[in-house]
Amino acid sequence: MILKKFVYKNVNSTNDIAIKIIKNSNNKSGMIIADKQKKGRGRYGKKWISLKGNILVTIFFNFDKNSLSLKKMTYINCFLTKKLLLLYCKKKISIKPPNDLLVNKKKISGILQEIIKKNKETYMIVGIGINIVKNPNITNYPTTNLSEFSKKKINKNEIILRLKKIYEKFIPKLTSYKSMGIL
Repeated sequence: MILKKFVYKNVNSTNDIAIKIIKNSNNKSGMIIADKQKKGRGRYGKKWISLKGNILVTIFFNFDKNSLSLKKMTYINCFLTKKLLLLYCKKKISIKPPNDLLVNKKKISGILQEIIKKNKETYMIVGIGINIVKNPNITNYPTTNLSEFSKKKINKNEIILRLKKIYEKFIPKLTSYKSMGIL
């Protein structure tokens, strides 16, 4: 599967753009990439603080809701993002359920999943924010960024390309993993 890239300078929300693309086109999958979000959001309507230079991406794809539960998909999306971050950070990365990734008990990434229907098809929308060069100051919630822990020079485009490849490889295998009992 190839995720078609949609690249923007400024958006309200990458998830909102994915929803518009799904509703107004025949694209079954894609990857929204933005330099800046004005109204990024997290779970329960919380605001996602989108600092310039960080990764703001949404991946969407046709999803058979009967194949896996949303809870299982949340774990899978956290696991796939963690797999990417481990290429750049040798520190322990933990998943704080349901959708945050932490390094040294500090948030480095958050994931927001949404499901929408178009006609009789279901789509999974996975918004992924990764602090790579800057992190917001949030009262009572410590944050960090990838450049604090990486021994490599951080290249945002390389990270996005690797994330794209991870999802392109994994998405087509979802139903076969489920049938094999792996998921």
